[in-house]
Order: sequence, then structure tokens, then C-alpha cells
Amino acid sequence: MKAAKVCATVTAGTMAELRQRRDQVGDADLVELRLDSVSDPSAAAALAGRRKPVIVTCRPKSDGGLFRGSEEERRRILAEAISLGAEFVDLEWRGSCADLLATTGGRRIVLSHHDFQGTPADLQDVAQAMLASGAETIKLAVTAQRLSDCLALRAVGSGVRVPMVLIAMGEAGVATRVLARWFGSCWTYAGDQVAPGQIDLQRMHDEFRFRRIGPHTAIYGVVGRPVSHSVSPAMHNAAFRAANIDAVYLPFAAADFDDFMQFAEALGVAGVSVTAPFKVQAFERADECDPVSRRIQSVNTLRRVGPKWLGCNTDVAGFLAPIESAMRVKGMRASVLGAGGAARSVAVALAAAGVAVTVCARREEQGRSLAALTGAAVGAWPPPPGSWDVLVNATPVGTAPGVDESPLPTDFAYDGSLVYDLVYNPPQTRLLRDAADAGCRTIGGLAMLVAQAQAQFEWWTEQRPAERGMRDAALARLGFLEKQ
Repeated sequence: MKAAKVCATVTAGTMAELRQRRDQVGDADLVELRLDSVSDPSAAAALAGRRKPVIVTCRPKSDGGLFRGSEEERRRILAEAISLGAEFVDLEWRGSCADLLATTGGRRIVLSHHDFQGTPADLQDVAQAMLASGAETIKLAVTAQRLSDCLALRAVGSGVRVPMVLIAMGEAGVATRVLARWFGSCWTYAGDQVAPGQIDLQRMHDEFRFRRIGPHTAIYGVVGRPVSHSVSPAMHNAAFRAANIDAVYLPFAAADFDDFMQFAEALGVAGVSVTAPFKVQAFERADECDPVSRRIQSVNTLRRVGPKWLGCNTDVAGFLAPIESAMRVKGMRASVLGAGGAARSVAVALAAAGVAVTVCARREEQGRSLAALTGAAVGAWPPPPGSWDVLVNATPVGTAPGVDESPLPTDFAYDGSLVYDLVYNPPQTRLLRDAADAGCRTIGGLAMLVAQAQAQFEWWTEQRPAERGMRDAALARLGFLEKQ
């Protein structure tokens, strides 16, 4: 199987800006020039002085494009691009310009079809009809609602000799873009979110190391829904790179856990981090689990060993590492805000460290359920003055974009010793600022995120990654640290 190429998609407001961006493209094999994005489209101007092979695209609104002119004008632009020798010209299948492929006998034509609604049941028939057109390259882009939708694309490309580009758009389709070779694509597109789920060129190379992905590259990832916000790919890919391990870590946006399992079996996924809402399902589906997972009935890490999935929970150790390095907690009192999966791990971790734990949840019934599972007490919301030494926010309140929000009222008495916020974006939350202003010590969620990720990586690879490398990768992904 040949290595897939990279096509950088370029858009702009004017032709002058488009040409400038075209010439600034670095590590790409070809450049897609989106003439439908400019106010003054010209094929001649787009092609003049090009330094890399190009695909000229002028997509109508009916196919997800931005072209504002008439269909006659669009046809003229595409015909001119063909006559002027563009390396490739993109024509929509069944579109009014599809007949232009006859002018070259199909050579230099990318015949494309986009389905923004889903993955059609007759996908194989659509592909066969497109392949019969004689176009040099076939591009088929569908919208993935499930990870398993991606597998339908691979089936379409299996055994086909005509070059194809097979893309699943949307959050669930990221793997088709990064693992283009595995899915049978001759190239992948990278750019500024021109299509749903598109990855920018720098991230494709720096984070996912697209050029290094080969037939023996091990596949890892984070499974959840949503996962596009996750910084785990940045952290783990940085660790794989530092350790010189042939592996890639991807976001897997699963519709449900069965969807993930089907996808993972097909790809041969070696291991995954598990996030909301699948930690309990991961525990239930794992063939074997560590004692911590069995106690809290929740798994945040899976590893494949032969036909079995082994599960463990690194959230507990990941939570304790930063707090135990900051202070001696045995014998202290802790109030945990929230009663979800994160609060469950926190309550178990603190209890194991000899801390008297009180769960404070807005929904009393949910708080009582968590207390019964972990052995914690149930307290009032918010925690009353003088009731805690350590306060932990295990709710998502304060996460970007709600950076000015706090889970606690403005008149809350920060009269304890330490406040620990599991929110990591932003690194310094409103809760932490208020606590620091009141004289409390503080710990941000990034510390736990990195610590639990280190433990995951070590369990998978038997190598302990550096804390700073993972932390800096996470901060860079969040935009709080300049990329190296």
C-alpha cells in the first residue's frame, strides 16, 4: 500500500491573498485552491507562478461550497483551469460541470461527491457509478455519525485500482483523515476547517506525525463523545515522539460503546483512554480490571492483550499525585463538589489516603448514591464554613468558554487549606483565583490530567514519559504556550 499524500486546502477573501497563502504552504504534496472562497475568482491568477501541484476547486453552495456567482461563471472558471493545465480540477459528480471531464478523457479530474447528511446505505453503488466515469481520481466524502461509518468507506476502497480519496466528515471521522493510508486514500486534506472535522496542516504533521504513519504504526486514542476538545492526543503523541515509539493517538468520537468496540476491532486499536460518558461501560466490557477499577466500577484506560481487553483506572493515582506532593492529607477533611464519574474517583482516592470525605452535590439523591458507593458522607451544597480542609471541584463549571463561572457563590467562605479544581481549561479558573485571593493553596486540573496520562502511557508501553513534555504539549494545544 502506497503512502498517502497531503493536500493543503487554502481559502482567502481575494485572489491576491489566496496566491500568498498558496505560496506559504510548506510540507504538503499538493495544494487545493478554493476559488469559491474569493470575491474575484480567476483560474489564470490561481495557476500563475505556482510552486506545487494544485487542485482547482470552485464548489457551489449546493455542495457545501461558497461560490456566489452564477453557474455559468463557475463553469467558465473550471473549464479555464482545465485548459490552462491545472494538475487537478475538482468536478462535482452529477453536477452541471461534470461533463467537463470529457475534455481531458478523465485525466487530471477529481470527481467528487459530498454527503453532508450521513453515510448513505447505497455507498457502494455510488462509488461504482463514480468509478465508471473515467475520472483519474474519485473523491467520496460522507458524514460520519458513528465511528463504524468510517469502516464503510474502507470497504468501498478495498481492491480498487483507481486512486480514491475517502473521507468521513465530522468528529467521528477524524481517523479517516489521519489514517488515510489504512482507509485506502491516495491523499488526505488538511486545512482550516473548510469541511467538518478537517485538521490544520501543522497539527497533522506536528501532533499526529502523518508522514511517519505506516503499516506497523500502533494505534491508540481517546474514546468519548465529544472528544474534539480533548488535549490527550497532544500529550500522548508528544510522549510517543519523545520515546521514539511508532504509534499514533487519535480522538475517537463514538456514538456508543458498541460502536467503539466494532471500530477498534477493525483497526486493531492497541489501547485507549476512556472519558465521558463511557467509563462505566468500559468497566463492564473489560475482560479483566485492576482492583481500583473494580472498587469504583469505572475504567479510564483499556489495553488490548491478544483477544482480551484489560482495564485499569489511573484517575485515582493521577488525582493523588499532585496533592500528596503539596501537603500531607492523612487525617484531613475534604469536601468534593459534584457526584459524577470524576467525583467518584476523587472520593475513592481521598478515602484511600486517609481523608474524611464529604460529597456535596446539588442533586442530593445523586450525592447519596455516590456516598454509598465510596463510603463518603453527604454534605450540604455549598459546604458550610469550617467544614473542610481540602475542597475539590469535580464538576465542569468554569470550563472554557464559561471561564468567568464558579461552582460556588460569590460570598463563599474559603476558610480551608487547599482548593483543587479538576477543570484544566483554562489552567487558572475563576474558582482557583478566588481561592488564592482568600489565601488558599491551589492545584489546577492540568496537574491531574498529566499525572493520569503518564500512568496510562506507562501501562501501555512500560516507559514513563516526562511530566514536562506532556504538560507543555497540553498547554500548547490549549493555546497557553507557544508551540515549539
